[in-house]
Amino acid sequence: MIKRNEICLDLSACGTEFNKKNIKDYVNNLCKLIRMQKHGKLILWEDSHNKIKELRGGISAVQFIKTSSIVLHSFETNKSCFVDIFSCKKFDFSKVKKFSKDFFKAKRIKSRKIE
Repeated sequence: MIKRNEICLDLSACGTEFNKKNIKDYVNNLCKLIRMQKHGKLILWEDSHNKIKELRGGISAVQFIKTSSIVLHSFETNKSCFVDIFSCKKFDFSKVKKFSKDFFKAKRIKSRKIE
């Protein structure tokens, strides 16, 4: 039986600038922390022309890992970030939550985990 492990993070009031370098550093360090092997290159997309002001300037990222994926969406205009880590391999939810909050200097974080 395949078991899924997933955590969804909602980080707000972040003190870190959302740019491609920071997001790449976050994903690389996160993969090391939870011992996930990256599969392929990080896919980054910046939405600089969205008609919806709150979505403009946001950067999204997808990193496939050997056991599934890491997906991130950031919103510079309101200093928030959403991260979803899904894997069939177990990982430490509390380490992910603390690392993410510290990395993005978030004042608030909500999380939902599925095991």
